[in-house]
Amino acid sequence: MSVRDAVRRANRLVVKVGSSSLTTAAGGLDPGRLDALVDVLSARRAAGTQVVLVSSGAIAAGLAPLTLPSRPRDLATQQAAASVGQMLLVERYAASFARSGLLVGQVLLTADDLVRRAHYRNANRTLERLLSLGVVPVVNENDAVATEEIRFGDNDRLAALVAHLVAAEALVLLSDVDGLYDGDPRRPGARLIPEVRGGDDLAGVRIGRPGASRVGTGGMASKLDAARIASGAGVPVLLAAAEQVAAALAGERVGTAFPATARRTASRLFWLRHATTPRGQLVLDAGAVDAVVRRRTSLLSAGVTGVRGEFGAGDPVELLGPDGVAVARGLVGYDAAELPELLGRSTRELDPEHRREVVHRDDLVLLRG
Repeated sequence: MSVRDAVRRANRLVVKVGSSSLTTAAGGLDPGRLDALVDVLSARRAAGTQVVLVSSGAIAAGLAPLTLPSRPRDLATQQAAASVGQMLLVERYAASFARSGLLVGQVLLTADDLVRRAHYRNANRTLERLLSLGVVPVVNENDAVATEEIRFGDNDRLAALVAHLVAAEALVLLSDVDGLYDGDPRRPGARLIPEVRGGDDLAGVRIGRPGASRVGTGGMASKLDAARIASGAGVPVLLAAAEQVAAALAGERVGTAFPATARRTASRLFWLRHATTPRGQLVLDAGAVDAVVRRRTSLLSAGVTGVRGEFGAGDPVELLGPDGVAVARGLVGYDAAELPELLGRSTRELDPEHRREVVHRDDLVLLRG
């Protein structure tokens, strides 16, 4: 089945829209553009499809009320703008969907919510229950409290993770550009790429740095990353312009399609690989690398030769081989301050309190090998 057919037939669909597709030039919400999007999503919901909307725009919506001329650079002001704007954004969505008799439910997430075992299960249960009740979940990063250490970075990646979380049959990324081009779409001669099946289709494509609009954080590079994450986990992706949302959801030949390149992966390993930012590093000896990579065992203290960074028990860390190359990522069982006195010691040498894995195999994902 083609990506566009998958979008057209999907019984469960994740749609992501960016700040620039919802706001005016001055930074406030554009009611007309928001209503146009909601009308299409409401019609699809009425046709029986469960829809999860991942929406940027909280910070952008807060700019005008706070008389800020552009997206602030410091985290505290970003959080303040998000606090004001998120309320305005969800109120506007609630009113717009209500015209079609639909309820919305706000779901604010940080990366921690999709990494820690209890948190991601709660996120999954909440979204599943909202969908079963006929509610349209409106998901956004919790910008009002997220720090640099627990941010997704942009809602494109969040959308890819949510699509996997809810087992969506397709992901639609809506942008202010109508697809992926082989060059700057503002320049003559740039060609729209209708489908990306692999790296060969991107040969010669010049994306540039991950651009950001005046009100947003994403860019084509972040959308490509999100498409790679989702399609690599078994979710087909369509990238299209927000103005083309009706055509995109109808399966028409618009935008750029990214077919699924692999089967769906286990949820926790998927989150660990894509939703985490390592807080530190553990250096392993060759034997520990072999045990973790080839034999897929837990990491024990005997195989750890070094500790880098500051982290707490349950935080994500990278596991490095003797050559300094990351071989795995996992959730560590100890605080950084506890580990130095345990390094190189076998389990039987340790007191009972420390006779446990440094990283359990169930909390570990391989990055190579």
